[in-house]
Amino acid sequence: MTAQTVDLHVNPSDETIPLGPLAVRFLITGEHGTGSIAVFELSLPSAQRLAAPAHSHDHYEETIYGLEGVSTWTVDGKPIDVGPGQALCIPRGAIHRFDNNGRQDVKALCVITPATIGPQYFREAAAVINAAAGGPPDGAKMAEIMIRHGLTPAPPRSQA
Repeated sequence: MTAQTVDLHVNPSDETIPLGPLAVRFLITGEHGTGSIAVFELSLPSAQRLAAPAHSHDHYEETIYGLEGVSTWTVDGKPIDVGPGQALCIPRGAIHRFDNNGRQDVKALCVITPATIGPQYFREAAAVINAAAGGPPDGAKMAEIMIRHGLTPAPPRSQA
């Protein structure tokens, strides 16, 4: 048995991070995926919108796989519904956001390749979103966190 296989175990990064009504539960971080992949579960209650601004990322693709409910991902201005058993790959540079416009809670699996973003981004964003106590988060603080973690906030007209 190699040292690499000795360290393997299920959900090595099983952490849930609440961001207002949204929750992100990391299953695999870049550290555990040798930098090639990060995987997290995204939960969003019915009739909720993402508090963070629309954004793009130039260093990784994000693939969404629907588990429960239907989420609406707006990618470069085009709304795309992702339901259970459906997948959507968001290419590098595409401006996107997501919402739950339905009556059922949403759960989706998000796969980041390569793993250039991890739990620390969501922890920092959560602090700003949760400090807003249901109101709009501080836009300047959110933008600073996003940029530092490799996300590019979209101009206001692209917020969808």
